[in-house]
Amino acid sequence: MGKFVGYLRLMRPINCFMMGFAVVVGATIANQGFAKVSFPNLIFGFITGFALTAASMTINDYYDREIDAVNEPNRPIPSGLIKPEEALVFASVLTAMGFVTAYLTNATSAFCFVTAVLSWIVSVTYVTVGKRTGLLGNFLVSVCVAIPFIYGSFAVNATNYSNVLIFASMAFLSNTGREVTKGIVDVNGDRRRNVKTLAVRYGEKTAAIVATIFYLLAVMLSPLPWFLNLVSILFIPLVVVTDIGLVASSTILLRDYSRENARKVKRQVLAWFLIGLVAFIVGSLG
Repeated sequence: MGKFVGYLRLMRPINCFMMGFAVVVGATIANQGFAKVSFPNLIFGFITGFALTAASMTINDYYDREIDAVNEPNRPIPSGLIKPEEALVFASVLTAMGFVTAYLTNATSAFCFVTAVLSWIVSVTYVTVGKRTGLLGNFLVSVCVAIPFIYGSFAVNATNYSNVLIFASMAFLSNTGREVTKGIVDVNGDRRRNVKTLAVRYGEKTAAIVATIFYLLAVMLSPLPWFLNLVSILFIPLVVVTDIGLVASSTILLRDYSRENARKVKRQVLAWFLIGLVAFIVGSLG
């Protein structure tokens, strides 16, 4: 049971679920609802997003095991619960599963499989090389977060990409802010490993300011779907909650950019992001 829990923790199931759900959201908003949507495509697409995210999380923990020994010593690998080689085997199985389901997602188009492979390459590039580059590495992570929405539109042969591209852009911006915030949380271990995050290079205050800029840029994009008549009025209440949440979290971070508070803000932003996902899907179905 201990190892099973360890593997679950490596995967970060909440993150995996959100990426799988993002594929469904991308498919839904690109088609203005579930009309003409193939549910087997959605199921395979969800599994692809879930499995490749789990693989990425596992590979990340494998390469971060020394940093985690300082920042997060209770993580499965530094704690000894999961051996490094076991984590690599687990990541390989998850990757193979993701590629197979990507191929099955849309048999009439190669876009899904190609997009899945490109997403995996970007994620591995981040883990092995990009992480030490700071902001560039943050951008790579955000690309991986935004891609599932576009993948979802490919899964159902969408013809309208405007809405999904707007949300993918919002996801990119808000997640970049979250990654910069995460750099504040991990600053001690990152400094020892010479990982050049904004918090390490310019200090926690500057990182908090930059993170806030990205959060607010995402907020500024949120009215576009409504103004362009891409969603129903049901979109508005939930996206307002998301926007208020992002502004509030930004204010909290600017006032207190300590490691402990940055960790809280990072978790809050994940919740606002999830509400934003629901806003787009409800607005498309309404």
